[in-house]
Amino acid sequence: MNFPEDLKYTKEHEWVRVDGEYAVIGITDYAQGELGDIVYVDVEQLDEEVDKDGVFGSVEAVKTVSDLFMPVGGLVEILNERLDEEPELVNSDPYGEGWMIKIKMADPSQVDGLLTVAQYKELIGQ
Repeated sequence: MNFPEDLKYTKEHEWVRVDGEYAVIGITDYAQGELGDIVYVDVEQLDEEVDKDGVFGSVEAVKTVSDLFMPVGGLVEILNERLDEEPELVNSDPYGEGWMIKIKMADPSQVDGLLTVAQYKELIGQ
């Protein structure tokens, strides 16, 4: 499994890539592996503020549906529209082409409370 060092992680298995006051969010390699083949990604909060720990969508795999939780609060500005036609990108490239949303963070200091790669690996027993 792949866990990029430059990302922050959550106990709910989302990752965050910070770029100034913006953050790109997706699910981890571990999460996509546990879910199995992703068949649908549902995010409908475009141009909406979502609080930290709020649900920003769901991901549907062949046998289950899982909610997606905001690692940091902010305004959802961009959705990865490629996932409408190619949800399997979450499986094949969870940290690259399989990203889900880009937000403008309401409080960038919330990132400090997220897990480092070492803490996330400990959480999942790696």
